[in-house]
Amino acid sequence: MKTLLLTGFEPFLNFSENPTMNIVENLHGIEIAGYQVIGKNLPVDYEKSGNAMIELMDEVGPDAVVSLGLAGGRNQLTPERIAINCNESDQPDNAGNKPRGERIHTEGPDGIFSTLPIQQMVDRLHEAGYPAKISNSAGTYLCNHVMYRALYYFQQNKQQAPAGFIHIPASHQLAVEHGRIPSWSQADLQEAVRICLSCLEQ
Repeated sequence: MKTLLLTGFEPFLNFSENPTMNIVENLHGIEIAGYQVIGKNLPVDYEKSGNAMIELMDEVGPDAVVSLGLAGGRNQLTPERIAINCNESDQPDNAGNKPRGERIHTEGPDGIFSTLPIQQMVDRLHEAGYPAKISNSAGTYLCNHVMYRALYYFQQNKQQAPAGFIHIPASHQLAVEHGRIPSWSQADLQEAVRICLSCLEQ
């Protein structure tokens, strides 16, 4: 059976939890669209997260990679269209790193497009009644970093494989803590991700 590496992140900044962690842990080990899901969570650290992603890809040898990230403030599930070759942040990561526009890979392309069926994902989410749209910017924080690293890995190894990133809204628990931010139930977040993964079926 083919394998799907699904990654999330630990809590970061002033978010006490990261709903991607629960999704990744709950979907670990199940079969979706002919893929066995291998769920792993990554550190929010520029110096560790990308390397952790590459180590997992070396270890697992996945046929597809989907990374999840929290976008507190967004009200829709948003598959990302492109990762750019840039680390930049006004906010520190969990280790205090604040990069100032450095390239992720010195010799890498300026941008790499997602190879996930992102339009199909959005269409299926709409059919299921979930708000969703394609996002044209994954930002320059850790989400963009790990998306770029995974896509570059497949590109360098000349592997044609689905890979990309999906941002999810905050959970209700985070909305209670922060107030005035859109939120979904954890169950809806997980089901929406499952629908996206089901689009990988060929």
